[in-house]
Amino acid sequence: MTLSVEVTVQVAIALLPPELASITEAQWQQWLSCWLAQTQPIFALPPATTYGLTLRLGNDAQIQQLNQQYRQQDRATDVLAFATLDNGAVAAAIASEPLPEWELGDIIISLDTARAQAQGHTLRQEVVWLVSHGFLHLLGWDHPNAEQLEQMLQQQEHLLKQIQIPPPTR
Repeated sequence: MTLSVEVTVQVAIALLPPELASITEAQWQQWLSCWLAQTQPIFALPPATTYGLTLRLGNDAQIQQLNQQYRQQDRATDVLAFATLDNGAVAAAIASEPLPEWELGDIIISLDTARAQAQGHTLRQEVVWLVSHGFLHLLGWDHPNAEQLEQMLQQQEHLLKQIQIPPPTR
């Protein structure tokens, strides 16, 4: 069975930078479908024909508001990921019939912070890197310690190489 990801891209800022405007929803879908086929989720994915997610590109003020509201951290950050996948949701979904679509969750990127972090590499590389990070979170990956962070960063490098985008230098 071929796994596919349907992506809804929401741009929550006035003007998308040209180097990102060239990345279409179809391109994101292709990349994320490739990543889904290449990545071992931490939890078993519920059976579905298609997996969906929303990718939102915004600014520091927007992501700071979400970070405060949902994580009680009153500061901007580069990426937030809100997964629908957890042990309870997976157990309930696996017990049921295969679904036509399963929503993985939402990835929110601050282009302000991404731009500031893109030192020695392009904004495009940084944003794709951050999307890969958020995507792994949607699949259950986390980094509560240095060892798991290193594993996650290595997986991000692998994902970017799969779509022929050089990972940012760390």
